[in-house]
Amino acid sequence: MTQSNFLFVGDSLIADFNWQTRMQHFKILNHGIPGETAQGLRNRLPDITKNIATPELILVMIGTNNLIIEDYHFLDTLRDITVQLSSRYPAAEVIINSLFPCQLPWASLDTLRKINKATEAMTRKTGSCYLDMFNKVKPNSEFFQSDGIHLTPKAYDIWAKSILEFVAFLIED
Repeated sequence: MTQSNFLFVGDSLIADFNWQTRMQHFKILNHGIPGETAQGLRNRLPDITKNIATPELILVMIGTNNLIIEDYHFLDTLRDITVQLSSRYPAAEVIINSLFPCQLPWASLDTLRKINKATEAMTRKTGSCYLDMFNKVKPNSEFFQSDGIHLTPKAYDIWAKSILEFVAFLIED
């Protein structure tokens, strides 16, 4: 049986986890880079799409590093990324992951909720999918490392399970 290609793009939250061990039914193509911003990912897309022929699924996790540099206006860039991926891979399901409830003194949870709400609205307009992880992971030390940004193994377990459940729903639908 041929495994479906599942492309992961984004920042260290993508790069720092071995997705293949949790998602053995897929061939995981991990293109996460620590420190990546939405603008950086958009700039890398031509190289990624040139080297990846046919993913059936794409997960985008980006925006956390934009928040770290106090850039709250990356939604247009995320829309560009979504449209480019959908155009390059019209048969693929593009899944946009919400921001996590990370702990940044200058970005309140309410601010993150507003960004996520705008992101969810953007996914509806672009025909992509939205995976809400903000409400599945609580902003505490059980789910976040001491920096308040990077995830613990427990959070990755919940995230991986949520992705698999979401993909199963997409396949059934």
